[in-house]
Amino acid sequence: MSPVSTTLIAIETSTELASVALLHRGARFSRESLGAQTHSATVPGMIQSMLKEAGIRLSDCDALAFGAGPGAFTGVRTACGLAQGMAFGAGLPVVPVVTLLAMAERARTLGADNVLPLLDARMGEVYWAQYQFNNGWSTITGPTLSFASQLTASGLPAVCGSGLNAYQSDLSHLGVTSFLPEVMPHATDVLTLALIALHEGKSVHAREA
Repeated sequence: MSPVSTTLIAIETSTELASVALLHRGARFSRESLGAQTHSATVPGMIQSMLKEAGIRLSDCDALAFGAGPGAFTGVRTACGLAQGMAFGAGLPVVPVVTLLAMAERARTLGADNVLPLLDARMGEVYWAQYQFNNGWSTITGPTLSFASQLTASGLPAVCGSGLNAYQSDLSHLGVTSFLPEVMPHATDVLTLALIALHEGKSVHAREA
């Protein structure tokens, strides 16, 4: 199986934005919907819409990927449950992708290679990590939950995500000047990273999702 011939679906619902993406024969399709209370209801329909547009069935896919968090508990559980259920039904492997790393991948398309993604965890806290890209991503600090005022950083990373909108004043101690608040988790970036992981043999059985 080569990347060009791979057919892969990705699901991301860790925030209020639900998104799905499909790769088939090099073509990419995506759908998104706002509304945290409706992710479990809207995502299956969006997936069916993509499959119909591509002219394929779920059983034609090689794997299912999902944003594995951190993020809103209900949202992460929704993505995992949907990917797991469809994978069991179609006999497909699953590729979990760290939500914060998917955000870093989106920031990379905007020119950043040292990235500190933040997701608002409420009550003054954020989910965060730091990644460096150099012919592939390396982890400087793995996913962490802490108060925004207690974040640390290596170098001067580009800071991105919803945590910026809520707590930017608490981040002044980092000395960072590059901010990308518009970067949020999205299935298109989960798809990009999942494709790499799949061809590195990093998929898992659906029961391990």
